[in-house]
Amino acid sequence: MDTATMQGASARTRAMVECALCVALSVVFSYIKFFRMPQGGSITLEMAPLLYLAYRRGAGWGIAAGAMSGALQMLLGGYVVHPVQALLDYPLAFACLGLAGLSRAHPLLASFVAVAARLFCHVLSGVVFFSQYVPEWQNPWVYSGVYNASFMVPSMIISGALAWALWRRMGRSAPPGGEKK
Repeated sequence: MDTATMQGASARTRAMVECALCVALSVVFSYIKFFRMPQGGSITLEMAPLLYLAYRRGAGWGIAAGAMSGALQMLLGGYVVHPVQALLDYPLAFACLGLAGLSRAHPLLASFVAVAARLFCHVLSGVVFFSQYVPEWQNPWVYSGVYNASFMVPSMIISGALAWALWRRMGRSAPPGGEKK
């Protein structure tokens, strides 16, 4: 094996290890709840490692790690009423967090877009699968939007700020070898 091939393999291995660590941290942080909503959802730090990974490695790695984190959270005790709801609330919603890696120049804006995409997944799931809990006088889109935003916005602020501060502290640099996949 030549030196370039070994360095490439080493960079991919580092990226996979970082990905696995961020997924593990995300799952662990999902169990530390600062506030829990009555029908599901809570304020946690679970997004911070995934946002950080997306800043550091780019959208591809971030989306993959987010999907893995969501799938693990679903398997470790997620609330599932339908297969499509499971996809919307877990792997797809968390994969959206990888979109934070689309703009290294504007990580806070990219985080906002990523969390807004995750929020949309939860709102859509709420409208389609949980609208029977909405009072008759309330619009299901408004109800689901307000309900989900009540925990997603504080989580976004806390996790986004933490991920951004960590990324800035780590020097804003691309990983060794310049790989951002």
